[in-house]
This record gives sequence, C-alpha cells and structure tokens, in this order.
Amino acid sequence: MNPIVVVDGLRIEAGGRVLVDGVSLRVHPGRVTALLGASGSGKTTIGLALLGEYPEGARVSGSVRVPGGALGHVPQHPASVLNPARRAGALLGDLARRSGQGRSEVRAALRAAQLPEPEAVLRCFPHQLSGGQQQRVVLAQALLLGARVIVADEPTTGLDPVTKARVVERLAAVVRQGVGLLLLSHDLDVVRALADEVVVLRAGRVVESGPADQVLAPAGGDRTRGLPVPPPAAGPPPAGTAPNGLLTAGLLMTAGTAPAGLLTADVLTVEQLTARHRGGPTVLHAAGLGVGAGECLALVGRSGSGKTTLGRCLAGLHSTYRGRVLLDGEPLPRSLRSRTRPQLAAVQYVFQDARASFDEHRPVAAQVARAARRLRGLGRAEADAAASRVLAELGLSAATAGRRPAALSGGELQRAALARAMVVRPKVLVCDEITSGLDGPTRGRVLDALARRLREADLAVLLITHDLAAAATIAGRTAVLEGGRLAGPGEAD
Repeated sequence: MNPIVVVDGLRIEAGGRVLVDGVSLRVHPGRVTALLGASGSGKTTIGLALLGEYPEGARVSGSVRVPGGALGHVPQHPASVLNPARRAGALLGDLARRSGQGRSEVRAALRAAQLPEPEAVLRCFPHQLSGGQQQRVVLAQALLLGARVIVADEPTTGLDPVTKARVVERLAAVVRQGVGLLLLSHDLDVVRALADEVVVLRAGRVVESGPADQVLAPAGGDRTRGLPVPPPAAGPPPAGTAPNGLLTAGLLMTAGTAPAGLLTADVLTVEQLTARHRGGPTVLHAAGLGVGAGECLALVGRSGSGKTTLGRCLAGLHSTYRGRVLLDGEPLPRSLRSRTRPQLAAVQYVFQDARASFDEHRPVAAQVARAARRLRGLGRAEADAAASRVLAELGLSAATAGRRPAALSGGELQRAALARAMVVRPKVLVCDEITSGLDGPTRGRVLDALARRLREADLAVLLITHDLAAAATIAGRTAVLEGGRLAGPGEAD
C-alpha cells in the first residue's frame, strides 16, 4: 500500500548543532515503523516534525508529508498535553462532541487504552492520575480523534509489566484497524513486539533501517551494535507460583520476614499514612515503612497503585494525609511550604515527568546550580562547579546541560532532574521512575551513580519503579503497593 507518511532527507539544525541529519522514513496504513535509538538520538524531534513542531529558531530542510485530518500524538511526557485545570472527562468530552460522539464512545476509548474503570478516571484532574494513567488518557484522545496516523513517543514508559503488555496489545489492535503507527522507543522488547520496519538512529543519523526481523537479528552488523541494550526481562511470573510468594499485579516477590507495619529506620520513617486526593477517594491505606542510611528501598506496583502519592507525601508535595512522616525521628510538616530550608534539602524528590519540573526559559545547568545555592548555601562559582561535577557523573556534558530544557531529550532531562536533587546532598532521595526514559547503557550509568552515593554519602533512597531489574540492581528491600495497600517490605531477592 502507498505510505501515508513520507519523510525525505529531513535535516534540522538548532542552537548551533545538527539534531536530525538526512533522515528518511515511511509509515504505511496498518503497519508500524519504529524509530529506535538511545536517549538524545533525535527520535522525539522527528516525531514532532510530523506535527509541524520544531525547536525555536530551527533551520529545516528536506520534506515531511503527512495525511490530512487528525494525527494522534502520545508524548513521552503526557502531562504536557493535559490541561491541569480540567478533569479528564471534560477534556475527552470536548473531543468527542467535536466528532459527533458521546459519553459511551469516551468510556469505550478509555477501556481500549487499558483504563478499566473509566468513570473514576473521568472524575480526576491530571495531577490525580499516575504517569501511566496520564499516558493512557492521551492514547484515548488519539483513539477518539479517529487519527489515521499515531506518533507514540515511548508509550510504555512508566508502565508496569502487565499494563505495558496490555498497551502493546492495544496498539497492535489499533494498527490492525488500518492506522499507521510511528513508534519512538529505546525499548527493544516493545519494538520487537510491534514493529514491521525499524529505523535505527544515532546522533540524529540513520545507521540502519529495514524490516524488523533483519535489523533486530542477533547477528546484526557493526552499525547495529550501538542499539540500546534492554535490561534483563522481568515480566509476569507463570501461573501457579509458590504459596510463600507474594503475587500482586503480575510481580512475584518473596514476602520476607519484615512486618507490613511500621519499620524503625534511622533516617526516614512512615507511620500509618492514609492519603486521599481533595474531594476524592482514599488512595493510600495505613502505609508504614522505613529506610535507613546507605539503604535503597524499592517500591513497586501497578500503575495507579499509589506509589507516586506516597513519594509526594514524603517530599511535602501532597499534604492531604493522616499519619506521620519522620526524619531522624522528628515529624516533618505535611506541606513543603512549612518546611525549613534544611528539611527541604534533606528530602529531595525526582519527578517522573522531568520536563514539567524545569523552568523552560532557563538553562538546565543554571537550574541545577541554583538548587545548590539555595539549599546548600554555596556561592555562585562553587555551585556552578558542583552542578558540573554531578551532571558529568550522570553523562551530561557542559554543552548539553547549558541548553534550555526544550533542547534536551526526555532521558537527558531525567538525568538532569536527578543531578539537581543529588547536588543538594540530601539525606533522603525519592526517585520516581527515574530509569523509565533511559536506554540500557544510560540506565546502567545512572544506577551506578546512585549506588556510589549510597556507599559514600550514607544516602537513603526510595526507588519508585516498575523496573524490577533496576530494583534488583541497587535495592536491598522491596515493598509492593496494590490498590493503595502496602505489602512488605521484604528482602529484594
């Protein structure tokens, strides 16, 4: 069949560097073309070009031809396209009315996007949804629009293994209906499951392209050796697991000997924490846990299980809860506005949606340095030097970090957000899906940096993640959240 998206010789220059260099690709009806590459390789820049969006001041050559009508877009950071002041129901209802559809079609689109309780989702504001739920609401938007082409930018980032598999199945079903899909991903497993054609990018250039079975063959040539290596698979366990295992949300964990209630810890302790959203239901039920100096505790569970809400309570970003959060045995104020500067520095939070946490008008390096000035009291020169060291440790050069957030990829911004938290030298670091947007080598570098800090600085880390391989790498204990209820912690293995 004739292609419905044709990109020929696309070259994009901005800020004195070449972001995309001579890229050509095709997307056909009912087929999947995957752009595969490491963080910063140009995938998102090409995806946005299909929407007619380019970096500020960009010089563009080549051609991009897309079909008329709606073109669906599922961005890597879904909160960026959801109005924070409007409930999901109002947003999706507007889209449905424009195309002559009603509430039943809205609910059907949400179920098709793997949101099994649409009525609850429709009542929520974006901030009341997890990152994975936000992603699926945006996918529902694209389905409602009846788009002939969908650009899906890391559509399984931030999803647990079970939901990830279901979203892959849903995307495959949409493609079978004749929709063309441009998949932007560094996840080899997802690309293998979906792609018909693969275009491998490195530093904005195509280094390999062709049918998926050829490009991803184990005996690939020299040009495919730079493919991002996936972490070890950590999917759902087989049916009939051992009775002493804890099976929840498709994750198998050994229950261990730790009680499910309060655990004593030197640094951070949570006592009987019950949280809710304003005007909404309870999302956490009497959660109790503790994490000590030099320890990493992994918090895992399905998308929407309450992991992020718990992390935000610790950081003072979610104040509607009962119970206590203790730092070195002393209660922390519920709201960060009531916390002292030492308390703010002591508990740092790294957001899953890193892009939304940066000021879009200021260079990233300057924002990292500003955290060191405000919370460590460093002078300007000292703060700049400290920021440069931490950014370099996480693989971000001075040239990259000197740009504004819009010029960095999602994975680069995730590392910058981690650097901004680490430069403060916190006692407790709450990391919310910090490896979700990273390719294999970069993911390893970030985990190595965290492990070093655990050893050298007696840092306490709460690692909120769906990535069981990441949890196994640095976490000593694991707790599981399911439906807002905490099981564990227990030994990670």
